Amino acid sequence: MTKILLPTDFSENAWSAIVYALQLYVNETCTFYLLNATKLTASRVSNFSNKLLTTMRDNAKKDLLDLKTKLEGETKNSNHEFEVVLNIGELSDAVETAIDKYKIDLVIMGTKGATGAKEIFFGSNTTKIIKKIKSCPLLMIPDAYSFTTPKQIAFPTDFNRNCDAKELHYLKRLADLYGSKIRVVHINENEKLTETQQNNYNTLQQYLTDYECSFHWIPDYTSKAEGITNFIDELEIDILAMIYYSHSFIERITREPVIKKIGFQPTIPFLVIPE
Repeated sequence: MTKILLPTDFSENAWSAIVYALQLYVNETCTFYLLNATKLTASRVSNFSNKLLTTMRDNAKKDLLDLKTKLEGETKNSNHEFEVVLNIGELSDAVETAIDKYKIDLVIMGTKGATGAKEIFFGSNTTKIIKKIKSCPLLMIPDAYSFTTPKQIAFPTDFNRNCDAKELHYLKRLADLYGSKIRVVHINENEKLTETQQNNYNTLQQYLTDYECSFHWIPDYTSKAEGITNFIDELEIDILAMIYYSHSFIERITREPVIKKIGFQPTIPFLVIPE
């Protein structure tokens, strides 16, 4: 059974991510954990009596249970079970705790919260989770994104580091759901691969030998963001998958919140694989 964590702040973006998750795993036996976390600052705590804190907790629990009931009533999928998880604390900490406690296989969430501005790349909570979670992949769903059968998954790499079996396991599991084709993307920064890059390229080919897979060399654009975005559009990619490691493309873009400064916006689901 696959265990999937669904953080929610009850926003439309969170709802879209939940709907996507249920459709993506419609044919799989899954337990979905609906997580709501509310951080209380010291100033807020001092202004709240124990009674009010209890009321707030009870209201959040009721909202989670109402959401569970709604999902059970609308999906009627015998493959799916739902559990609720309430945490009064930082969302990134709550996600990390839930992953460990419930042995979560995948976190699926929206890219923004209820107050997310359109010009922001990822909401602050999403960015914190990307940086903090090192034991579980994270699949982020763009705002108002409608489910599309993932026929093609793009996997950008510079071949400068070796992708090990554990990292590629997450990519393979996603591809297995619908027999998706994996398109490995390399942006040409030099005319030839170095010896290290060539070895890593050969290893990656071996790891993916049992999958429908293709390797693509694309021109060295002004920015990697532009190259990846153009590749997604031209080949009609359904999911983007990348590995998060030090000095990686993901690490750089999570430091810069404004889209127009980085030229990159996730228009399709984005799988972040931990190193």
